[in-house]
Amino acid sequence: MKYLFTSLFFLLVLSAAAQVTVTGRVLDAQTQKPLEGAVVSDARTNLQSLTDAAGQFSIMLASRFDTLLVQRVTSHKAQKLVVPQSRKALVVLLEPLAVNLREVVVRGYETQRALQNTAGAIGLLTTRDLERFSQTTLVPALNTLPGVRMEERATASYRISIRGSSLRAPYGVRNVKVYLNEVPLVEANGTIPLNLLDAATIGNIEVIKGPAGSVYGAGTGGTILLETVKPTESSVMAGGMVGSYGLRRGFASASVASEKSNLLLRYDHQTLDGYREQSAMDRKTVLLSGQFYPNQKQQFSFHALYSDLFYELPGALTQEQFDANPRAARQQNKDQNASLNLEGLNLGFVHNYQFNERWSNTTSLFGVFSFLNHPFVTDYERNVNQSFGGRTRTTYRTSIGGMPARFTLGLEGQRRFVNARQYVNNAGTPGALNYDDEVTVTEGFVFGQAAVDLPLDFLLTLGASLNDLKYKIARVSDAVARPTGYTQNRDFDAQFSPRVGLVKVISPTLSAHASVSAGFSPPTEAEVRPSDGSINTALQPERGLNYEAGIRGSLLNKRFTFDLVGFHFKLKETIVSRTTPSGVAVFANAGATRQKGVEVALGYAIVQAPEAQLRLLRLWATYTYNHFRFRNYRQNENDFSGNRLTGTAPHVAVAGLDVESQLGLYLNATANYSAEIPLNDANTVYAPDYVVVGARAGYRRAFAQTWRLEVYGGVENATDRDYSLGNDLNAFGNRYFQAAPGRNFYSGLQLQKRF
Repeated sequence: MKYLFTSLFFLLVLSAAAQVTVTGRVLDAQTQKPLEGAVVSDARTNLQSLTDAAGQFSIMLASRFDTLLVQRVTSHKAQKLVVPQSRKALVVLLEPLAVNLREVVVRGYETQRALQNTAGAIGLLTTRDLERFSQTTLVPALNTLPGVRMEERATASYRISIRGSSLRAPYGVRNVKVYLNEVPLVEANGTIPLNLLDAATIGNIEVIKGPAGSVYGAGTGGTILLETVKPTESSVMAGGMVGSYGLRRGFASASVASEKSNLLLRYDHQTLDGYREQSAMDRKTVLLSGQFYPNQKQQFSFHALYSDLFYELPGALTQEQFDANPRAARQQNKDQNASLNLEGLNLGFVHNYQFNERWSNTTSLFGVFSFLNHPFVTDYERNVNQSFGGRTRTTYRTSIGGMPARFTLGLEGQRRFVNARQYVNNAGTPGALNYDDEVTVTEGFVFGQAAVDLPLDFLLTLGASLNDLKYKIARVSDAVARPTGYTQNRDFDAQFSPRVGLVKVISPTLSAHASVSAGFSPPTEAEVRPSDGSINTALQPERGLNYEAGIRGSLLNKRFTFDLVGFHFKLKETIVSRTTPSGVAVFANAGATRQKGVEVALGYAIVQAPEAQLRLLRLWATYTYNHFRFRNYRQNENDFSGNRLTGTAPHVAVAGLDVESQLGLYLNATANYSAEIPLNDANTVYAPDYVVVGARAGYRRAFAQTWRLEVYGGVENATDRDYSLGNDLNAFGNRYFQAAPGRNFYSGLQLQKRF
């Protein structure tokens, strides 16, 4: 008997020693956001644990050699995994099923609601959407969103428009607010330096269409929210790509992730000889980012993005030059070595604090610094830019008469300074100084919003912002007959921008929404002070009022998703551009425009079987109809009232096919159609319509438990269509056309080692 009790005692000790507690987090593999309500179970004993709001779980296993089953049946694919021998917290990534609009949480309008419960037209791009393309640029991915058009006039020279808002910008992006990890991405001159970003460092994109003045301040075009990639596990990764026209690309990254923190360091380098003459590009970026979770109440995050960019400017061509040789550059651009050198540093720090169940606060601080060295056809510009600012918002959750309510109050402010010097351009080197300006911009706004869940499944949102903007332009030096020591102050009147949104949840898979919003967009420093050295004191802000209504949902057991919206946008004091004989873009207000349109996004998962050999076969399509017209627009003796809005196509359609197999093979094919585009306000010259087809195919596979390999290749403009993606509007000398690359191929691989 003594030996029996001794044996039982040792068996109990060994059993207790074999038991192990496993902790970790469950995240969405695409958005990398926590998944609440996921079931983590022991595949042998069926013991279960549910994840909390932070995606965290803790479960006791009988043995470290047991298998975990992680599943969220309604929205994500199940995953089985053997617990690793290390005692580090697990990070489990679950792949989502077909798009479930009730599961997609949007950040726009600060409501943190599911897309189906949000009033407003919003476009979403996840990591999977971005990886449909080569990731050398964001252009093809953003152009899959209805109502959004991104152009590339030269390699890495971008313009972006939401519902026709800013295609008339001379360069960069204006009239659209852009945030990177919750901090504004803006140059001191008011334009958005999207070319400083490397597309592969972006993990998620959210596009709010139309005025969003209730929480994002000035802007009639819309708001783009960018998130950099975030690590979910400790790993090192490297990869490379080669392609047509001298494309060479390489990257390396290292990340450390745990239950309480993550840290990422990534380096990307991309070079291109260019499709056209005088169109080479070289960009290096370094991204350092991290998140820290000291406790359940607070979260710290930061990023530091450094970019060193060089690209050449080939210049626009006439129709005859384009037809003869679309790869040619304008001779004057070659003679003057027209190019752009831009170094930039974007710093952001964000702190989230949950005081209790009712009160929370998010505060961000940021700094943006850049140096521009820009030999152009007519001059040589050297600018030093710096911006500082912050944003804070406090949210209070309560109940009014039994109706859940959420109130948000916040403010955002920044101070921008640019020292702009213009010289004579002597074939790519600075000559005599023409002028030296110092520009100071102070911008800020306060905003408030209330969101209430009404009876009968109605959701109401009321919001508004009060915006203020001041310019101070000091001319320190001037080589021509303009007075030095000249100072021009411009204080725009404070503008009130309200917004009202209403959602009706018809069923768990269907909702309708409507909204009315107002916005204004002041002229940028680049428009007030164009490259010819003049100062335009008469330029007025654009003011707009937007009405829209839509319906979104899913059918056929959530395999078919749809999102339809119609809008009517009234814009006053529309800013248009024209090119002077010397090639300088100058600006004027053009009365008013009326912009009506319909945007449609559809998707159908023909096959959705995570355990089958063919895991996914999905068709999707987007369509945009624009009826944009000038109203009351006269230019000298010309009356352009009733003409189509310059630079916008009446019809744009994109269609795609996504295929994934159990073996790891995948295919993403895309076709893009654009109708003809008017290139001048008189509507006498048009860019012809075009269809562009491309595809990417590859193989993804995990092996030896800790390694992951991807090999891929693709083709763009497979039919070798000659077309102009970035057009110079109202161009002097009929130089309208900037040729897009012809048929081109690329291939690459990346290898990841997890720890």
